[in-house]
Amino acid sequence: MSNRLVNENSPYLRQHADNPVDWYPWGEEALERARTEDKPILLSIGYAACHWCHVMAHESFEDPTTAELMNRHFINIKVDREERPDLDSIYMSAVTAMTGHGGWPMTVFLTPDGRPFHGGTYYPPVPRHGMPAFRQLLLALAQAWTEQRDEIEHSAGQMADHLRQGSLVEFGAHPDVLTDDLFDQALNGLLRTFDAKLGGFGRAPKFPPSMTLEFLLRMYVQRGDAMALRMVEHTLTMMARGGLYDHLGGGFARYATDDRWLVPHFEKMLYDNALLARVYLHAWQVTGEPLYRRVVEETLDFVVREMRHEAGGFYSSYDADSEGEEGKFYVWPAEEIRAALGPEADLFIAYYDVSDGGNWEGHNILNVSRDPAEVAATFGMEVTDMEQRLAAARQILYDIRAQRVWPGLDDKVLTAWNGLMLAAFAEAGRFLNRPDYSAVATRNADFLYTHLRDVDGRLRRSWNGEGGARYNGYLEDYAFLADGLLALYQTTFEPRWFLWARGLADWMLTHFRDEAGGFYDTSDDHEALLHRPKDVQDNATPSGNSMAVHVLLALNLYTGEGNYWDVAEPMMASLAEPMARYPGAFAHWLSAAAFMLGEPLEIAIVGDPASDAQALLAVINDRYRPYIIVAAGESDDVVPLLADRTRLDDQATAYVCRRFVCRLPVNVPAALAEQLDQ
Repeated sequence: MSNRLVNENSPYLRQHADNPVDWYPWGEEALERARTEDKPILLSIGYAACHWCHVMAHESFEDPTTAELMNRHFINIKVDREERPDLDSIYMSAVTAMTGHGGWPMTVFLTPDGRPFHGGTYYPPVPRHGMPAFRQLLLALAQAWTEQRDEIEHSAGQMADHLRQGSLVEFGAHPDVLTDDLFDQALNGLLRTFDAKLGGFGRAPKFPPSMTLEFLLRMYVQRGDAMALRMVEHTLTMMARGGLYDHLGGGFARYATDDRWLVPHFEKMLYDNALLARVYLHAWQVTGEPLYRRVVEETLDFVVREMRHEAGGFYSSYDADSEGEEGKFYVWPAEEIRAALGPEADLFIAYYDVSDGGNWEGHNILNVSRDPAEVAATFGMEVTDMEQRLAAARQILYDIRAQRVWPGLDDKVLTAWNGLMLAAFAEAGRFLNRPDYSAVATRNADFLYTHLRDVDGRLRRSWNGEGGARYNGYLEDYAFLADGLLALYQTTFEPRWFLWARGLADWMLTHFRDEAGGFYDTSDDHEALLHRPKDVQDNATPSGNSMAVHVLLALNLYTGEGNYWDVAEPMMASLAEPMARYPGAFAHWLSAAAFMLGEPLEIAIVGDPASDAQALLAVINDRYRPYIIVAAGESDDVVPLLADRTRLDDQATAYVCRRFVCRLPVNVPAALAEQLDQ
């Protein structure tokens, strides 16, 4: 018999719909029952692609004896962290404070009014590695609820106060603290943790440092820092050659469990692939390295092929597991490759580090452990010929792999993550001259406008084909989507995308802003929770606050309205010290600071982007220019940067401006290039 989760949008929640646990989704029904019956809440938070979430579900939540204890003593609530980042943020902070670490599945015990008094992550079914059995924990906490209630109430009150205080971010520093010295300190800090041999920063597990690499690229472009570029190139190359990258289907796994990027945690997340596609694209613009372009195109092609709803929305993730085994879908025995490829197998095996014994638990994770030129020389062939033969072999093996049991797909569409991928497709369409990618981006924006926007302009967080849109949008939904729309505007120059981006920013300022500085993660009319979270640290994705700063700075240059800049600048100034001391945790903020201190340019091109303005736009797009914003079209009142601009000699004309002071207009591409390079 199914429980209440059967009607939820989230595939993660529906995975638990047949548990014998009397699960509730988070909501007033569950909270009211906890208050009425005076029972503690057992809050379990995870997500569909989480391997250990599946393990705990199988060991405990599917077990009738464990479920009976849960149902007798607790009100049990399941939450998808991707749909409810507010709850995840609040209670992850509590678990981290209690235990010194966090992760998923997250298991938190709350008073009926939502205050946490005990928490952890995965609990085993039997005592193991110093952890109690989950059933032991349930019985102990149930007994404590009855016999030590005063102690629990006191502890819960202290934790609630701690969480409220911890969410208070001090804003208000003077902008004078934002100087180039900030970048010197950040670069030195990154250099100290850089793995010069294997790429990346720190030791295993290694997460793809997309935002850090973006910042380093900006340091190379704006300051000529050769070491910054070295860190970028080495890391991107090592990740692309490692098992972290799916060499058959494209796209990246969430992280590597080892130092050399060989063994991934096999789940694939939309946000990782959006951020990585974008940084590989920018690195290709800087270096011209063909590998980087191939990674961009293979990653985006993977998303189109396997992570896109037919109406244009992007799905959230693929599971790490298939047939109950992590990575089974992706690994290979050598004999299967030989049988599939015949005479071409020797080349493929040599190139992708395949052996009879395997390189991971008796199986082979495809990776490139030798320099391609070295492998080509071994087989007496040119690299280009080798690459053609390997591409054909990869397609054969991909088709065979496609017949396997696929990992689970989380098919919910999240606004924020779609905003990240929208930006990646929009920029790839522009810089790679791929109109098909631009079309994917436009279709995605249309989808989001139709399905995840209310008539009053409010965004929804999550959409599923069966249940439609749910949940209030969070700060990151507005900020990430606005950023994606600005990228799309600079690809298509359709004014509607600029208007929507500006509208989203204005909504942020009205409904999310903290007058003391920065933005809350939830809107002013959001459900009342333990406290109103305000996260500023960049994690797997940019923080909503750091992305909001990027958007506000760009809109200031498009509109000339100082309010956007006046909100963004003190936010960055207040975080100057953490940016300098912890650059890996504030990398997206650092890129915003680099944009602001790099004296960005506003470029207005009066002309038709599809015809006579193309030559001028080609100059702008011929390299990575992270310090510009561009408007194009005929003079209008929609995009203020274009207002009152006129053509020179009746030809498409470019105006290059800095801080709203413009140089003489030009209508010759070479003259525009000269102005941009000065």
